[in-house]
Amino acid sequence: MQRKNAQSLGDAIREFLRENRIDSKLNETRAIHSWHALMGKGISGYTQNIYIKNGVLYVHLTSAVLRQELQMSRERIIRMMNEHLGTEVITEIIFR
Repeated sequence: MQRKNAQSLGDAIREFLRENRIDSKLNETRAIHSWHALMGKGISGYTQNIYIKNGVLYVHLTSAVLRQELQMSRERIIRMMNEHLGTEVITEIIFR
């Protein structure tokens, strides 16, 4: 016999994460890990450090030329990453 308030395990876990405010940190971690998959080996090879603070993705690059190139594509990268994650995690990107 099913209960009326029954929910799937996945929904229960998502609700738990949201109620305990863990989901935003989890999404930030997913965003950092997705950088390498979305940008490919070429750009990842020039990436030294990545972190997120208050919705801003900070990417440290070893190439000034690549930094300038990515700066011009910043809005497209933000949109691509958020679509990949399924939610708006990144609001801005700063390349250093």
